[in-house]
Amino acid sequence: MALLRTIDATVEPVSTAEAKAHLRVTSSTDDALIGTLITAARQSAENRLRRSILPQTWELTLDKFPDAIKLAYPPLIGVTTLKYLEPVAGVPTTLNALSYTVDGKNEPGWIVPAYSYEWPDIYDAINAVEVTYTAGWATAADVPQVIKAWILLHVGNLYENREATVPGVSMTELPYCDALLDGYRVVTF
Repeated sequence: MALLRTIDATVEPVSTAEAKAHLRVTSSTDDALIGTLITAARQSAENRLRRSILPQTWELTLDKFPDAIKLAYPPLIGVTTLKYLEPVAGVPTTLNALSYTVDGKNEPGWIVPAYSYEWPDIYDAINAVEVTYTAGWATAADVPQVIKAWILLHVGNLYENREATVPGVSMTELPYCDALLDGYRVVTF
């Protein structure tokens, strides 16, 4: 099994102007740097949360069809394609969307065979099943404020501390900082 983000988010949940206001920066000299730090903080939040913050495309490959296919990094927007290698020649074939059901209400989302359908037989090869899907909140306005607050805190930290270490300085993370994400962390069993 492999999961790969093939298209990253094209917008950020926090604008450069919002980050500059948080940082109390008035010049435009560091705008490109601040934009990069926003992206880094968002990606860090996504890794910690195990979820997509804004729309992005994922590709999941499996060696065979399981009973149900788990779609990580919610919230699920939709399934673009579900392909498999047909059993005789191993030719990639797109499964008709009417033969499976997508559950986007649960987090993570799931794909199961539709009522009275079964998964097709497949070619015996690695990566014989491929699911392409999109996930994330639709717009920056839909992203919860606590996630945006966490991103701003981390942009501030990255902006002020541009090196991996600060000699002779003892630094302590604010105790509430990561707790901001707790209500949105995806936990699966």
